[in-house]
Amino acid sequence: MTEPHTFRIQLAPIGLRRCGDCQLCCKLMPAKDVPKRENQKCPHQRRGVGCMIYPRRPRGCETWSCRWLTGDDTDDLRRPDRSHYVIDPVPDHVTARDNATGAEQIIPVIQVWCDPDYREAHRDPALRRFIERQAGWAALIRFGYRDALLIVPPAMMHDGRWGETTAMQPDREHSLLDTIAALSGDPP
Repeated sequence: MTEPHTFRIQLAPIGLRRCGDCQLCCKLMPAKDVPKRENQKCPHQRRGVGCMIYPRRPRGCETWSCRWLTGDDTDDLRRPDRSHYVIDPVPDHVTARDNATGAEQIIPVIQVWCDPDYREAHRDPALRRFIERQAGWAALIRFGYRDALLIVPPAMMHDGRWGETTAMQPDREHSLLDTIAALSGDPP
């Protein structure tokens, strides 16, 4: 039996970091309450101004903050608009299946939404160090809703090197409750 994984979701504390001109989350993040296409800027976003409906923005936008903004172990990372990726505070998981035995293993992942115009941004050494510090977690580098790359830190690989795979079959979108159940050992 494996130990349950723990994770936290942290809202942005007042006064630490500010978005400034960064609006990358408005482009990359899925927003169910906002009519926008994948990897297209939100229709309410205005360059140099920000959100035009800020006081009345959807609940999902109001409660969400990227991990750079919260300062959650991200001191050495550049602001998302400069690094071309946004680290999502909401965890997810993937199910790894051994093709030979059929055995399955749930792997907790940090979601990193990477600008598809900068597909190699995930190779940023600072991001790789951040991922390595998240002991027992891999990273799901998302270029869109169904376009992703799983990267596994050396400590989780048998050969001690970074693992990368695109051989994934997205089965369905996980809710936060699905992920909590999966990581606590109670599959959804």
